[in-house]
Amino acid sequence: MPDDSKKFDVDVLIIGGGNAALAAALSAREQGASVLVLEGAPKHFRGGNSRHTRNLRAMHDAPTEVLTDAYTEEEFFNDILRVTGGQTNEPLLRSTIRASATCTEWMKQQGVRFQHAMGGTLHLGRTNAFFLGGGKAMMNAYYASAKRAGVRVLYDAEVIDLEIVDGEFHSATAMIEGKPTRISARALIAAAGGFESNIEWLKEAWGPAAENFLIRGTPYNMGKVLKRLIELGVQSIGDPTQGHCVAVDARAPKFDGGIVTRLDCVSLGIVVNKNGQRFYDEGEEFWPKRYAIWGRLVAQQPDQIGYCIIDSKAMGRFMPSVFPPSKANTIGELAKAVNLPVAEVEATVKAFNDAVQPGTFNHAILDDCKTSGLKVEKTHWAVRIDEPPFYAYSLRPGITFTYLGVKVNDRAEALLTNGKTARNIFAAGEIMAGSILGKGYAAGFGVTIGTVFGRIAGTGAAKLALRPTGSNAKEEVSLNAAN
Repeated sequence: MPDDSKKFDVDVLIIGGGNAALAAALSAREQGASVLVLEGAPKHFRGGNSRHTRNLRAMHDAPTEVLTDAYTEEEFFNDILRVTGGQTNEPLLRSTIRASATCTEWMKQQGVRFQHAMGGTLHLGRTNAFFLGGGKAMMNAYYASAKRAGVRVLYDAEVIDLEIVDGEFHSATAMIEGKPTRISARALIAAAGGFESNIEWLKEAWGPAAENFLIRGTPYNMGKVLKRLIELGVQSIGDPTQGHCVAVDARAPKFDGGIVTRLDCVSLGIVVNKNGQRFYDEGEEFWPKRYAIWGRLVAQQPDQIGYCIIDSKAMGRFMPSVFPPSKANTIGELAKAVNLPVAEVEATVKAFNDAVQPGTFNHAILDDCKTSGLKVEKTHWAVRIDEPPFYAYSLRPGITFTYLGVKVNDRAEALLTNGKTARNIFAAGEIMAGSILGKGYAAGFGVTIGTVFGRIAGTGAAKLALRPTGSNAKEEVSLNAAN
């Protein structure tokens, strides 16, 4: 039974401790609401997957202090439309994009610092604002701002149950100092992430293949709050097999490897499976728009493993993994070093080299370097792999976050299975990202969704909680309010 000897009663209760949760907490405090944040992780692990983020994708019509040129609504929209294959909610997507234009300035007000635009293989200097010090520095700034604002945070506070009656939130039960404790609030914001750390749930969707998945982020995103919301009548959205899944170094740890285990060399070489065969176009699109498909592609290969093969010409053109690649003076020796069938890999590389057409290599554009005559063509950046030494990185699917979540409207309010809107339940971040992302990903867009919906949820929840008792008037706080 919950321990009612230690009672918490607040205006706004926020479950989660990452970017979306703190954006919500700070926004709720801006409205004058009392706020309690329940972070299921210990203090030194606070921040969820946001600790590993680096940047925010933001619309802007002119250069800013941290972004070059312009990144218009239409270009932003088309980028997301392309990576999702049209599996998105256009009104929500467009509103999110418009609201992103104000995010960097709001984040600066909370103490978040940005660095100068990045160049190189990422092609992100125009579209993405990078945090100085990365995601952990961003989260530290948020928590410092929250402390100054009077937001209360409890760590090691795992939520184990929710009390929701007829679509209305009453209380949550969390483990506080080892005891189940009931916490009541006038509004709830669920920002506890997806279920990517729950291997058993991943296996329900993917089957035994999920055993080979590596989890790039926090081990604390078990999806318990998500599952309980769905059980209690909140409408779910999204495919459990879809998510932000990238190719990471196969030597990465099972959990929490973060950005340093990601491999960005795919577009500069070829990728083969355990049988030494290519299986997809490595030059299909710029890396920030297409890198997130490679985790899924590797997941579909035998034993969920792949190998990226490059030569000396590619070295220095990409951000390497934290682990060094395998190295050899011949393709055959390289194949042997990574336990691939030598004859098959040699044949694959020879066929690729023979198919490369004359062109002018330019990794900054969709160049004219391509192959011709292969079953799986490489459409850009196809350069012969012929300059020793040769290198190989082993790849595994790296799950960042899942897209099965709760469905929300443009006010970040949870929608119920009976077709109604929850009276006082809001959601922000990964737990509702499936409302916009049906599949695919573009770099920095998860932080955008979390920041935008966190601000909207925090503002809306606070205004609802502070509404005079007995009032039926519901203030309209939508995505457009962030503008």
